[in-house]
Amino acid sequence: MKKYINHMTVKPGMTVGYLVNEMEKSGVLGAGKLAKAVDIMLEMFLDPDYTVYLAIAGPMVLGGLKKIISHLVKDEYVNALVMSGANIVHDIVDSLGYKNIQGSFSASDEKLRDNNLGRVGDIYIDQSGFEALERWIYDFLNNLPKFKKQNLSIYHLLHEIGKRIDDKNSILKQASIHNIPIFSPGILDSMLGFHLWTYSQLKTLKLDPLLDFNGLSDIVFQSKKSGVIILGGSIPKHHVLGANILRDGVDSAIQVTLDRPEGGGLSGAPLEESISWKKIKSGNRLASIIGDATIIFPIMVAATLEKLNDKQRK
Repeated sequence: MKKYINHMTVKPGMTVGYLVNEMEKSGVLGAGKLAKAVDIMLEMFLDPDYTVYLAIAGPMVLGGLKKIISHLVKDEYVNALVMSGANIVHDIVDSLGYKNIQGSFSASDEKLRDNNLGRVGDIYIDQSGFEALERWIYDFLNNLPKFKKQNLSIYHLLHEIGKRIDDKNSILKQASIHNIPIFSPGILDSMLGFHLWTYSQLKTLKLDPLLDFNGLSDIVFQSKKSGVIILGGSIPKHHVLGANILRDGVDSAIQVTLDRPEGGGLSGAPLEESISWKKIKSGNRLASIIGDATIIFPIMVAATLEKLNDKQRK
């Protein structure tokens, strides 16, 4: 049976869920993919058999997604996080009270450097926040019992950090409260990793990343269904999909990325490519969206939660 494209309509006061419904009527190109992503996310959130992983790379916390991600953790819509070290750093630094500044892509980087500011796109970062991070992490580690520092997994370390953060909107804080693990296989590639290394040169601190794979594999083996939401790509994407090879792949997946597939890199690879590696079971419940996650992800979450609330009211 032929399915025809219906043109979208918009009107004053329409909700995000209504807009996504209009995109679904169109059903093609980016609008169609976004509507499909919302449908898949709704399925993940509604079905208790799903274990939902959220993989986060790129400047997602810097770009304003901290509270959205924290809310999903708080309400336990996601069951495990795989995050780049940078997003973990930015969550901690923001929770310490160091806010980032709206800037410009055309800024003078020399002037920013002279004013102790780093730049990520049009975001300015006060580097005194990283100095505060170093002091905070050293104090945290000094007060952590020695036996815990002798053979520590990264996700247990992040759990301990989250317990001590005084910010209800912190991703790490909510993850610790709700006992949702955060895995960060690339944590050394961050300022937090640098501070952990310098501390280990002076005092006892031994991290064992193999323990992290034990923890992640336990979750994978226990999953009746596996769903993955990927923001960006990079190591978090590869790590969560790779771990799910242990159960012959994930059942559903959503990806939002600005990277392109032509270079052959993983971040721009369509999700369908992972089927050949047995990281994904089939192509039926997949949605790959090319776009800025700071635009697309809030729309996806808002529409999904609206539809979820509608179903719960019925």
